[in-house]
Amino acid sequence: MALLQDILYKVSIRSVKGKLDVEVKDLQIDSRKVGLGSVFIAIKGVHADGHQFIETAVEKNPAAVICEVLPEQFKVGIAYVQVENSAAAAGYMAHHFYGQPSEKLKLVGVTGTNGKTTIATLLFKLFTALGYKSGLLSTVQNQVGDEIVPATHTTPDAISLNALLKQMVDAGCTHAFMETSSHAIDQHRIDGLLYTGAIFSNITHDHLDYHKTFDEYIRVKKSFFDSLPSTAFAISNADDKRGKVMLQNTNAKKYFYGLKTMADFKGKIFENNLSGLVMSVNDKEVHFRLIGEFNAYNLLAVYASAICLGEEKQEILRCLSVLSGAEGRFDYIQSPKEKIMGIVDYAHTPDALTNVLTTIQQLRKSGEHIITVVGCGGDRDKTKRPIMGEVACKYSDQVVFTSDNPRSEDPEQILKDMEAELNTAAKRKYISMVDRREAIKTAANLAKPADILLIAGKGHEKYQEIKGVKYPFDDKAVLKEIFELLNK
Repeated sequence: MALLQDILYKVSIRSVKGKLDVEVKDLQIDSRKVGLGSVFIAIKGVHADGHQFIETAVEKNPAAVICEVLPEQFKVGIAYVQVENSAAAAGYMAHHFYGQPSEKLKLVGVTGTNGKTTIATLLFKLFTALGYKSGLLSTVQNQVGDEIVPATHTTPDAISLNALLKQMVDAGCTHAFMETSSHAIDQHRIDGLLYTGAIFSNITHDHLDYHKTFDEYIRVKKSFFDSLPSTAFAISNADDKRGKVMLQNTNAKKYFYGLKTMADFKGKIFENNLSGLVMSVNDKEVHFRLIGEFNAYNLLAVYASAICLGEEKQEILRCLSVLSGAEGRFDYIQSPKEKIMGIVDYAHTPDALTNVLTTIQQLRKSGEHIITVVGCGGDRDKTKRPIMGEVACKYSDQVVFTSDNPRSEDPEQILKDMEAELNTAAKRKYISMVDRREAIKTAANLAKPADILLIAGKGHEKYQEIKGVKYPFDDKAVLKEIFELLNK
């Protein structure tokens, strides 16, 4: 329990009706979960406006209502607090209600278009190997030490987020590593948190369905670093053309990592094959299990963060060298008989798909073909669809366009969008199939012994969303099943 007046600390308040010295049982942004003693926070969301549900919430006699626009009628015994921004208020209120958990942990946020999940997961695995009890908030899953908590968003809402951080504190965690999406930054879900450090991986074409322009997408990412305190560290990719821009206004201590330019944490790749990466990290040569140049960047970001968190160089590299990455990130299996290499990867942006396919090109031997299965999500940035189609055809020998998560859109139209700008050479390489299972089966049948088959776009996801329904679907399990059928 906490007093309303105490958890409103740092919230921009415009007006108050009622008493603030009331006890708060819980915080809710969903009117259906409101009960006696709750505080209902009416947030203007992307798909719904919480202000429309104030009346429903009030019927359940909450302690208070937090809103940007006051209702026309007030109920006696309920405090009404008008604020500048309800979403920002939710962040600060959750921070105080749960006892400022981010101040009791070393919290590191990871943002960027690609690499967030791998960097956050590697940090979690590394610090666990170094002997710390840690927490993880990622697209794949959330973890409190050994306990797995299913993830529904890349970054949870402010209340769920602070509740998770408190759970980590109560469990004895000392560190927490968290993917920090542009949506979460823009929607104030991280407001009120105290970060020990932040990492920028890269920024490429994505989420323009939400941010509308690439400049706005960059501005939102940059605002995360702008808000860091002077006590924090900020680590950025020196090889990304916006890597320095991200940190130009931050008060945090700045560090850079890179493979191609001068940086505080410098890497150089010597070998890149299916047994892993051999690379130098600040002149120390190490063999890592992870594959590909994109993972070399991820490893440098993790190493830099661990150094900034005060760990010893040799121990960091020793532990990092044996770690595997996140589920659904360059996850590979081999068909028993034909020795077809199957790779499942979450690559769902043009840049991520380019990274994975160029890595496969570097790994393949003479005569081995690359066959790619790829789609694009519905109700998401449509401008990247033709680019995804072009990239897949450019770096593959054969391509099967198929459904990803069509959501409310017509999957046939999504495929047409992907095909729209293909040149003559590309048009000879692809076929389109709406059914994802059939597409994977077709690609596997097209593959000859020792060929490489990439299933891109969904990675760790265990479902396919069609017309509002989530159907069970696991790319890796489907591919394994098809490989077993080929073996008979």
